[in-house]
Formats: sequence, C-alpha cells, structure tokens
Amino acid sequence: MSVSVLAQNLRGSEIIKIAGEINELKRRGENIANLTIGDFDSNIYPIPTALKQGIIEAYNDNQTNYPPADGLLSLRESVSKFLKDGYNLDYAASNEILISGGSRPLIYSIYMAVVNPGEKVVFPTPSWNNNHYCDLLSAESVMIETRPENNFMPTADEIRPHIKGAALLALCSPLNPTGTMFGKKDLEEICDLVIEENKNRAAGEKPLYLLYDQIYSQLTFGEHKHFDPVTLRPELKDYTIFVDGGSKCFAATGVRVGWGFGPAHVIDNMKAIVGHMGAWAPKAEQFAMAKFLQDESSVDTYLTELKGNVQASLNSLYQGFQQLKAEGFSVDSIEPMGAIYLTVKVDYFGKTTPDGKVLETATDINFYLIKNAGIAFVPFSAFGTGEDVAWFRASVGTITDADIRQTIPRIKEALSKLK
Repeated sequence: MSVSVLAQNLRGSEIIKIAGEINELKRRGENIANLTIGDFDSNIYPIPTALKQGIIEAYNDNQTNYPPADGLLSLRESVSKFLKDGYNLDYAASNEILISGGSRPLIYSIYMAVVNPGEKVVFPTPSWNNNHYCDLLSAESVMIETRPENNFMPTADEIRPHIKGAALLALCSPLNPTGTMFGKKDLEEICDLVIEENKNRAAGEKPLYLLYDQIYSQLTFGEHKHFDPVTLRPELKDYTIFVDGGSKCFAATGVRVGWGFGPAHVIDNMKAIVGHMGAWAPKAEQFAMAKFLQDESSVDTYLTELKGNVQASLNSLYQGFQQLKAEGFSVDSIEPMGAIYLTVKVDYFGKTTPDGKVLETATDINFYLIKNAGIAFVPFSAFGTGEDVAWFRASVGTITDADIRQTIPRIKEALSKLK
C-alpha cells in the first residue's frame, strides 16, 4: 500500500534498533552489558519511595480521569517553586508552565509551535533526535559539527555562520549523548549571539527561539555546574523555551511527567498541540509529583544517593578506558560531567577481526564489541554524525558499578584480537 512521503522517509530510532538486536542476542543466551538505552533499571535505581507511595495513594483516591490540558495546577505550582528554589528562575504556574507525558511531547510541540516547513533549525551533532524532529516538520536541518577538544559542545563561533534567518536553535546541557556541559563563558557567548540576531531582525519578523533542554540539570558531578540562558541573560526570557521534568533526576522515566516553561504565548500554543496529541502525563502521577516536589528533604536525599551511584559507575568506566589508553589501546574517554552518559572513543577503523571482517564503520566496531566483549554502546552516528566518527555513548543507568568493572577486561581481550 502507498503511504505518505513522511512515512516513507522517516527514520526510526537507531538506538531502539540496536537495543532490539541486543535483546535477540540475549534471547539466545548471550550475556551483554547493555549501555545503549538512556534509561534506568528500576531494580537498581527505583524511583523515590515517597513518589511511589504518592502514586499509589492517588490511584486509590481514583485520580484516573483526564487531567487539565496544561497539567494540574498543584503540579504547575510545585514546579514553579522548584524552579525558583533550585535555579532562581521565575515562571508563573498560571500560563508559563506546561505539563506533558515526559519531555518528548514538549520538544515536539516546541518544534511545531515555532518552526514552519522549510525553516532552518540549528543544532549540534551529536545531539538527541533533533534531526528526526526536523524530518517530522519538513524543516531544514543545520547540523553544527562539534569537536572532542570542546567536549562536543557547540561554540558561538561554530553557530554564527548558520544563525541568520533560523527559526530555532536547539541546545541541551548536560548533553545527551555526551554527558558533557556548557561552561559559563561558552554559553554566554551563544546567548549574546541569539540576542544580536534578534536585534537585527525586522519589525514583525519572527524571532529566533532557543530550545534549551535541561532534563539532566540535577545530575551534575564534581565541580561542574549547570548554567541556563535566562539566568545568564535575562533578556532571553522572551525567546527561550525550556524542556525539563522528573524522568531523569528521579529515575522516573516510566512515570511520564515532564514540564516545559517559557514565554506565555508559546506555552499556550504548545498546550493546544499537546492537547491534540493527547500527550498528557497521567493524572495520578501528576498528583504524586506535585506532592513530592514540595518535600525538599526527600528530594535532596534521593538526588544525593542517585548522583553518588551514577557518578561511581561513570567514573569506573572512565578510569577503565583511561587505563586501556595508557596501555596503548586506541581508545579514549571524556571526564564525566553530568547526565548518565560517558563519551568513549574506540578507534579501530580498518582493523580486521579474527574471522576476517574489516571494521569499516562505527557500527561495525560497535557490533564487534557486542559479540566479542559482551558490551554495547551507541555510535555517535545515531546522533547525527557520520559513520566515520569513532566516538560512542555509554549509558550507565541499567548496569551496576560492579558489572561495569567486569566489562573492562572483556573489552581489552576483544581489542587485543584485532589485527
């Protein structure tokens, strides 16, 4: 049967495809350390006890009908206070905050609210799903190639040549897939670039909007600090739409409670779009999240424990790769800064496997490690780069620190077999 041009050309999630192949290997009895999906194993990282109990109580109270289109007022008020206390960001519960079923509907609705078909969307590579959202809207993808020397974060100088006339600049920090973050100076320079571009636009011309995904902002490590555009440059409040939520900071990916916030007129249009999609967060979960966010002690206690465990796993993987590098293997890793991801390099292009296959692409390298080291990463090619990029995302949310330590000798053995 014929289908739409969009359906014919839309690419599925490369990460889900890799995960499906891993699951098939597991079904056959293979033991694979799956570091692909940006999720948490709920047996290793259960959601906060108070949040879980709140969900149960809400269902027992029969909070199972439709929620308001923009989310429960009690939750929007809790989010407003959470933002004020945690970031000193002042957004009104009445008309500047939108609740949805996780962050994906928020990102999609931002695109739909501010981008017309054919308009430019500027974003770095690697980054998560921006290329797919551009495909959905028939927008022009302007992909900014980033460098490991700058931790794969884009700079103002890299963005500047492409910003004129763009509808949206999409940024994320801490960044999925790299786990790296903007420094204050770099983000300030990008903010100034956006301000300059909007000042140069004609009266009545649509401004350049800034999508700022900070879903991992609560998960930062060591001396690394999260920065946001509106705090650094308050005049950007009229143009910045934030993506946030409880999915990552509370290991609550299946609870499906996200929140976006920004200019009232944009949020109002996003509300209509999310409403037509039916992409609301479940009502019981909204009640529970509203109550949990008000419990500062429980929130702080949970975040401290979660961050400690995630950081331990990231550090073990980072140090393991650094040890392999010191031993002469063609690998590398970037210091963990935030999120649940580590950026690792496995540069074995052109090497030959014991069965005679030449590793020509990042995907070839990845599947060699899956089958011979029992560990799976995601090539940066799944995030918009070429297959000739030897960097990979490692996600540690579904594996213990002890299991990560056991993977390093397997990686070493597998790489030693390549010729």
